[in-house]
Amino acid sequence: MPIYEYRCRDCGRKSVFITLSVKSALEPKCKKCGSLNLEKLVSRVAVSRSEESRMESLADPSKLSGLDENDPQSVARWMKKMGKEMGEDAGEDFDQSIDEAMEEAESGGDSGEGSPGGGEDL
Repeated sequence: MPIYEYRCRDCGRKSVFITLSVKSALEPKCKKCGSLNLEKLVSRVAVSRSEESRMESLADPSKLSGLDENDPQSVARWMKKMGKEMGEDAGEDFDQSIDEAMEEAESGGDSGEGSPGGGEDL
């Protein structure tokens, strides 16, 4: 079943339409504002894979190449890659959490630094 994506030229929202066949007539209408002023977007090709196939892919040791468990940025990149391999949308919260963790790692932030007492043992 073909999936078509359109962007509304009036409000900018992206809308997705599923048809039963390529030959089906489609008159897209913005799902937010109802406008017919839409432009067709070029989308990525999606290939359905079984859960077993996705799990086998994740278990492949070559997928761990380049992963440094001591580097938060490396772990965050691997987590994003793993999410894509799973073929499921983990949601914006997941991506946002990973992005925040990467930013914190880049800035060298550590919640334990600068705490009262200086971190010395007495």
